[in-house]
Amino acid sequence: MFGAVVIGVGIAGQVRIRDLLAPEPGSPAEKLAVRGFISRRSLDTQQGVGPISAEEAVSREDIHVAIICTENVSHEDTARTFLQAGKHVCVEYPITLNYKAAVELWDLAQRKGLILHEEHIELLTEDYKQLKREVEGKTLQEGTLHFTGGALKPGFGFPAFSGIARLTWLVDLFGELSVTAATMEEDAENSYSKMTAKLLTSDNRPLTWIEERGPGLPRSKNINFQFDKCTMTQIPPAPRGTVGLFMQDLIYFSAKLAGQVSPEELQREKTRILHCLELADRIQSLCQQ
Repeated sequence: MFGAVVIGVGIAGQVRIRDLLAPEPGSPAEKLAVRGFISRRSLDTQQGVGPISAEEAVSREDIHVAIICTENVSHEDTARTFLQAGKHVCVEYPITLNYKAAVELWDLAQRKGLILHEEHIELLTEDYKQLKREVEGKTLQEGTLHFTGGALKPGFGFPAFSGIARLTWLVDLFGELSVTAATMEEDAENSYSKMTAKLLTSDNRPLTWIEERGPGLPRSKNINFQFDKCTMTQIPPAPRGTVGLFMQDLIYFSAKLAGQVSPEELQREKTRILHCLELADRIQSLCQQ
């Protein structure tokens, strides 16, 4: 069994505790046992699980895994602390708010023989899986992905990092990308921001990624992908899966712990994650020039 501690008990942390207490039967997630949670707040027992201090979690021999569900700004330091203590780490995206630090964390995990896993539930949704099936085999001419959502809370980082799930979609669909331009419109008084990034595929097809946030904006993703023979303007609807997204992610992380994921797949995933973080870094620096 792998003893786990959950760090941060907001919505995602509560879901993680729930899934650890009732893992999918017959899945590798049954090999995880929740030993406690860490919170900045003084909280009583949550779902029958008690609070522990970070110091205790780092030093306890029956805790092998840290599951990090805090604000983005604290992911890097928390992941580093637990990796240095010899614990496997599962962290919500983005693992860090800059590319260089992410490379350092992956190097640290590799040196210590530990699993470092960045959660990407956006790739596990049924509508994304359907979109990927429909895009497969088509030749892109140009495309746009425009995300809108409520105002960004403090601690979530620059939009290229807080919105890296959308960038991950584009890289997963269309392969390696490069950044040609990026701009940022901001109205801090009204908590409004709009980031626009111009990207190119490896065969020089243009993609535009827009992250637009402000009070009252609906949470939605709008696509316009023009292919050689058709245009897609809607994410295809798909029935909800029977297994929850965080549970799917927990099963995948557990499979890594159990050595059930091939080195080739681990390397492909690491390459994609670091590529997305490097793109986000580039977008941020262009916006801030």
